[in-house]
Amino acid sequence: MHHFIVHRKSLCVRQQHRGVNSVDGQYDGLYPGHIPTSPIQKALLAVGSGVAALQDPYRHDMVAVLGETTGHLALMTLRDRMRGDPEGYTILTERPRIRLSTLDLSKMASLPDGSFGREYLRFLEDNRVTPDSRVNVKFVDNEELAYVMQRYREVHDLLHTLLGMPTNMLGEVAVKWFEAAQTGLPMCILGAVLGPLRLSTSRLEPLVTSLGPWAVRNGRQARCVLSIFYERRWEQSLEDLREELNIEPPPLTITATSQKATLDS
Repeated sequence: MHHFIVHRKSLCVRQQHRGVNSVDGQYDGLYPGHIPTSPIQKALLAVGSGVAALQDPYRHDMVAVLGETTGHLALMTLRDRMRGDPEGYTILTERPRIRLSTLDLSKMASLPDGSFGREYLRFLEDNRVTPDSRVNVKFVDNEELAYVMQRYREVHDLLHTLLGMPTNMLGEVAVKWFEAAQTGLPMCILGAVLGPLRLSTSRLEPLVTSLGPWAVRNGRQARCVLSIFYERRWEQSLEDLREELNIEPPPLTITATSQKATLDS
């Protein structure tokens, strides 16, 4: 009964401030998995997840909560950018998902070297990562904005491929600098500011002098990276896609294995 009362109050508040109507009675008509939270609850979640993420940047669940509870304004801006782009508008309409279940891995493996699909598959293999590790959105109180956040998460590994960055700390920080400039998400800005603190002096130097300025510059000048229907671009060459997005090739070549060995030592 208490849950029901809180549930109804949450619905009334959202209807007043956002005009959200219940469509089928499930999750207030938002999306499966949505957890309604008040502004105070969101603030507490943001602080708690922020502290946990600072202590362990690899706590992806805490980083995810931080992004959802602090990113409303940035998500609205990203959504509007997608709406204003024909390809981005198609993505918002069709709602594609990047999961192992939606990828034709055998076809991607048969693509020529240098194609975006083949290079993305190589990135997954070299870094031993999977798109299925991206958690589902829970705390965004708008169905369309929740999808924008989900799309951002699932595009993250594609950005690593586009930017030529591995998943070690140096590569992640460089991608976060790009994402901070590109998306304006507070989570990305926090990661861009605090990430360098976890780098050794030898890794900090190339970030400050080369990778960082390149990442910020390209984040600002690039076309909205959420407005690209990557699932229809696998056969396009990585070089051509970078040129279309106005992304310059990385100034340094960083390999996944050697850098991880250095950073872990």
